[in-house]
Amino acid sequence: MRKTIVPVLILLLIGSVSLCAQDLKEKYVVGFYNLENLFDVYDDPEKNDEEFLPDGANKWTEVKYEKKLHNIARVIEAMARRNGMFHTILGVSEIENRRVLEDLVSQPEIAAAGYRIVHYDSPDMRGVDVAMLYRPDKFEYIYSESIPFTMEGYEDFKTRDILMVYGRISGEEFAVYVAHLPSRVGGKGGDLRSRGAEIIREHSLGVMEEHPGIKVIVMGDMNDDPFNESMCEVLGGRLDPDDVEEPEDMFNPFWRMLNDGFGSNAYQNVWSVFDQILVNGSLLNAEDGTLKLCRSGRKGYYATIFRKPFMVTKKGQYKNNPHRTFSYGAFMDGYSDHFPTFITIGK
Repeated sequence: MRKTIVPVLILLLIGSVSLCAQDLKEKYVVGFYNLENLFDVYDDPEKNDEEFLPDGANKWTEVKYEKKLHNIARVIEAMARRNGMFHTILGVSEIENRRVLEDLVSQPEIAAAGYRIVHYDSPDMRGVDVAMLYRPDKFEYIYSESIPFTMEGYEDFKTRDILMVYGRISGEEFAVYVAHLPSRVGGKGGDLRSRGAEIIREHSLGVMEEHPGIKVIVMGDMNDDPFNESMCEVLGGRLDPDDVEEPEDMFNPFWRMLNDGFGSNAYQNVWSVFDQILVNGSLLNAEDGTLKLCRSGRKGYYATIFRKPFMVTKKGQYKNNPHRTFSYGAFMDGYSDHFPTFITIGK
């Protein structure tokens, strides 16, 4: 794939814009983006990628793949312009392999971020994984772990592993979880997503016990809304930040946004926020002078659902929905069927 230096003008614009509501000495953006089936054009006999081949159902050619990469990079660049900086951490889902991420981070729109990749192949039946991109000048990577999905009675069920990355931002310890919980397609029950949330919760409690005061971020396409059992009861995400009293308690800033009518994805024109980012009490209620969750969105929200006109379908069946890549196999030249989400932390 081609590699080009980002024009100097773009870098100057990114460096000159700051829209954070608070006067911060340090600011970091942490986000998540479902990339909607970012597959390469090569056959992998170990994965179910037949639809995404030049002779497959989607007629997935090199030209379409390059356009998809450009489109995704354009969204990431637009977020950087809005925030005055590239994401420090960007979790992603629905990616086929490490190669597609290497191609993505080398796109001219975002190459200047210098993103590095944390990725593991997982046993998902569709052949898609989760991963994390990070800026090494902002996030100090220490180690990572791929946590398998296991559930009694579902030994043959294969889905995405959960990624955990441990590192430091500004010298402070962070554990970041990236998940893509089991889909609702085919009538899959909420018990599968609750089990996924339980795996994250149990693992994160162990990390918090081992590293007292560590700041935990859980992100992903949860295939559930903040009010569903998996998120509010199992993972423990609270609607009101005042209810987050202990370091291990979790706050879900997207719950209030959903209640106010915002969404990151839609099905039959009903909006949901499956693309969530939760934080623990240690990050929400951090001491002054240390990194904490900031109000960065409109109306005092602690989170942002990023939506620009170019990312929205203008007409037809999906009017006003995210401008997607495919519709029943037809190439729509879009971005994703999900809007990206992000939070801001700072001090």
